[in-house]
Amino acid sequence: MPVKPKWEQLADHIRSQIESGELSPGDRLPSTSQLTAQHGVSTTVVRQAILVLQTQGWVQGVHGLGVFVAER
Repeated sequence: MPVKPKWEQLADHIRSQIESGELSPGDRLPSTSQLTAQHGVSTTVVRQAILVLQTQGWVQGVHGLGVFVAER
């Protein structure tokens, strides 16, 4: 079975944090640079993961403020 791309692994990780309640609706996600450092990935990987989570309705970006867990 092929290994998932890093952006998909990161999106899965954040999604599982939301599903488990570790991150609640309204919580702010760490910044791109924090996620980059925590997971040892590039900013491109972080941005792709966040974009996928936004598209799926898990998170929403607020310009100038950050990315927050969406109400589900």
